[in-house]
Amino acid sequence: MQRKPRHFLKMAGAALALGMAAAMPAHAADQAKSWPDQTIRLVVPFAPGGGSDAVGRILAQHLSGRLGQSVVVENRAGAGGSIGASQVARAAPDGYTLLLGSSSEIILFPAVNPKVTYDPLKDFAPVSQVAAVPLVVAANPGLKANNMKELISYAKSKPNDTNYGSAGVGSSTHLAMALLLSKSGITMNHVPYKGSAAVVTDLMGGSLHAAMPTLSAVLPYRQDDRVKLLAVSTKERSPLLPELPGMAESGIADYDISLWTGILAPRGTPQAVLEKLNKEINEVLAMAEVKQALANQGAEAGGSSIEQFTRKIGDEAALWKGVVKESGIKIE
Repeated sequence: MQRKPRHFLKMAGAALALGMAAAMPAHAADQAKSWPDQTIRLVVPFAPGGGSDAVGRILAQHLSGRLGQSVVVENRAGAGGSIGASQVARAAPDGYTLLLGSSSEIILFPAVNPKVTYDPLKDFAPVSQVAAVPLVVAANPGLKANNMKELISYAKSKPNDTNYGSAGVGSSTHLAMALLLSKSGITMNHVPYKGSAAVVTDLMGGSLHAAMPTLSAVLPYRQDDRVKLLAVSTKERSPLLPELPGMAESGIADYDISLWTGILAPRGTPQAVLEKLNKEINEVLAMAEVKQALANQGAEAGGSSIEQFTRKIGDEAALWKGVVKESGIKIE
């Protein structure tokens, strides 16, 4: 048999490669047109009954109706949300496994724990932000501080005797306070707890001076003055707690922090699927009943474009990496 010239084989190989490359976008487009044609798993990386779980179920209920397929919430809790996030990072990029991610396991936990098995910037395809949860600077009711200026003055006058609580070392409430201390030039002793509920309890009891729990953690106590609320963690006032000043109004420059939740897919999910999902999520979040349901959880509904959400994740990753480096916070 006569051999084909080597240059002919090279040309044939190149043609085959070009053909395969051309077919891949077409295949992805076909896949997106038929998506979804089966049940979608929405992984919530926290236990049932919490804030993230509630947000996930609100979203899943409405997306199911709009997409014509069941969106089933699957709780995969543990290790600061990283167990569920790892599962989604390794899932097939076909649009049928999604993560209700949050700044906790996408940004904060990887910043303090180098053993995380996924790369938050490379292993996920951001789809849309879903909601934002402000934090609240709170103090025990007996503290002689009724605003941020007075809290800062108090801490400066007693640098070794002022403490604050958080939901644990490396938690969002720990890092948010570390950033606040840095920007206001004060020192407080950190007291870590196992969750925000215990922090609020000790604030009410007077054994803690201050903390920055989530809005949802303090909402039940806002009416009876069992906890003194000083400011929200966002730059401007929050519509969920309009009587409290924001950080700019409180004299803390360049401080604008909230915890977010958002939908992410495994990296490599077809762009057309991401765009279709983004459109449906944003339309769900515009519904008055959804906004109210999220507000009841202490969260502000807030969609985004894919590009906006991607940029937000990158910007926050850089911010918290710097905070961790300056503060030395890390999980052993």
